[in-house]
Amino acid sequence: MTGRVIAVSLVAIMLAATNAIAQGDRKPHAPAEPAPPAVDAAPPAPPPYEPQLMRLAEVLGALHHLRTVCGAADADIWRDRLAALIEAEAPSPDRRDRLAGAFNASFRTWARSYRSCTPSAKLAIDRFLGEAGRIAEDVRVRYGP
Repeated sequence: MTGRVIAVSLVAIMLAATNAIAQGDRKPHAPAEPAPPAVDAAPPAPPPYEPQLMRLAEVLGALHHLRTVCGAADADIWRDRLAALIEAEAPSPDRRDRLAGAFNASFRTWARSYRSCTPSAKLAIDRFLGEAGRIAEDVRVRYGP
């Protein structure tokens, strides 16, 4: 998948998430079907924006937990956004596992620290929303059109 397509996908995912929060809209996504494995093919090198995708997966995991703890209607949307990102990327099974692992590790880390919605949890949510937007914009600018 080209950098342009990924950048556009990232921006679309983040804009959809932001719009959903503003509107309280939550649309279900169909589960992604895994691509058939290539025979005798060496695994492709990760794209140059791999570190940004991993960090975005961590941010989405944190948002999923914190928005759940704070009783937000959009709490599940962050997991859905990671699924959409993985579907758009069509990664190898190893990369898919690493993206999901980054999301899950972040979710568990924040779950150990926040069991109720506190002012600091709300501040973390705001900061993570800003960071997610910056990551999406950075990838779009660097690897997009």
